[in-house]
Amino acid sequence: MTIAPGTGAQNSAPSKPDETLQALYDCIQTRPRPEDVAELVLAVLEEHLSRSDKATLEKAARNSIRRNSWGFSAMAADFLRPVGAQRQVKKAEELFSVPAPLSAAECLQPQKVENLLRSVAAQLAYAVGRSDFRADRLNRGARRDAGLPTEIAKKRQYNKRWRFLKRLEAKIGRMVRNQRKYDFTRYSKSALATKLAREDLARDLPTACFVAYLASRMSVRSLFTNTAQERAFDEVSAVLYRIAAASPTANWWAMAHVYPDPRVLEHLSEEMKGRLLGSWFAILRDVADLLEETWRTSTVDRATLVVRRGNDSSTWNQTAGAWNKAREHWISLLHSMGMSRLLDDMCPGKVLRFMAADVAAWHRASGGDVHPDTRVWAELPLPWDVLAGRAPCTRKMVEMACRKCGVDPAGWTGPKPPAKPVPFRPTPELVHGVAVDSPILAATLRRASWFSGRVAAPVAGVVSVERDAHGFALGATGSPGGEDA
Repeated sequence: MTIAPGTGAQNSAPSKPDETLQALYDCIQTRPRPEDVAELVLAVLEEHLSRSDKATLEKAARNSIRRNSWGFSAMAADFLRPVGAQRQVKKAEELFSVPAPLSAAECLQPQKVENLLRSVAAQLAYAVGRSDFRADRLNRGARRDAGLPTEIAKKRQYNKRWRFLKRLEAKIGRMVRNQRKYDFTRYSKSALATKLAREDLARDLPTACFVAYLASRMSVRSLFTNTAQERAFDEVSAVLYRIAAASPTANWWAMAHVYPDPRVLEHLSEEMKGRLLGSWFAILRDVADLLEETWRTSTVDRATLVVRRGNDSSTWNQTAGAWNKAREHWISLLHSMGMSRLLDDMCPGKVLRFMAADVAAWHRASGGDVHPDTRVWAELPLPWDVLAGRAPCTRKMVEMACRKCGVDPAGWTGPKPPAKPVPFRPTPELVHGVAVDSPILAATLRRASWFSGRVAAPVAGVVSVERDAHGFALGATGSPGGEDA
């Protein structure tokens, strides 16, 4: 079984151990639907499942890609990956002498592309980091003194290559930034699952199945709603956790990468906890830098966080999600290690996501208001200032702000409580967060820009949109263009 972007699970479950591990590893590294992971897990753990456990997994697997009526999903089965520099590297090979051309995989690695830039820059006496068109180009005399070959020392040829190197340098900067955003997005969804190696999964198959399924549940896309999103830990997760926990070779280290439950952390050595603690704090530092950069270019009201035109809400929300996930695991580990006293001196707050104006209006129309956590966020120093030592934020300050805003301080300073499983619900096909009843309808409405905030095009066939009393879309059903659309 493999997971392909936009298609989900293909064919049947793998039959060889190596193929099984690779399939589970691919599930963790991409974004399959939980139904498709459940289909794989059913085949992998068949001998470990009781009749009731099998029935629970069947409930999830019955709508897998292999079993459903359409045989595909309109939802991409991977996160949007950063665009590499293949085109720019190919151009560099045309303009310069490149002794060792980069492979397609190497074109995705900013450091490899930067090494290429520095090697070809020397051929033009181009100083990386100094790319002011007026001040940093060489004049005719300087080009002659630098010993540039005649064919590229001519003004037109030199400027052509100089401009290309400037663009390549800017491209590398975008690659670095987009790679960070990609990593942060995955941290915000499946915690440290993507950091697990195949060797970690090979230690215990039930553990690998639990991690793969829970990671897929954590990575489900958000629904357009004015209520809370559904929790990731469902009844299937509970079954798989119980089976993994009962395994004589249970890999608690792998489980702790996605599930910081006290029952999991108590099985880790202090050295293991320390490694995880260090990893999460390093992520907090890295995330804080991008949060601060994004905040400084935003114009939102801190008290409401309603996004305005021109705000980079995508970067902010992805990064805020990574911050909150890292903070949650970091605090859980501190409590598990008996080190929660450190929060007495430094307890940076949560970071709330920007809210779309239509969702904010929906909250107001339905009698709601700003979420109390948003008020706590507004009361506290900015988290990146706290981490950088520019502002104090102690546990006492956080607790006082929570009480002032009517929020339970335990949700801000305590470990995450043991999860209570929610019933499994089929993963919906979504169009900008609105659930629709088939992948065919989803693909059609997405192409027509429905629910996007832009002017939507009409579609053939019949589409019925369910709306609440205030006119906000709750779901859509129909058969656009007939059965063969």
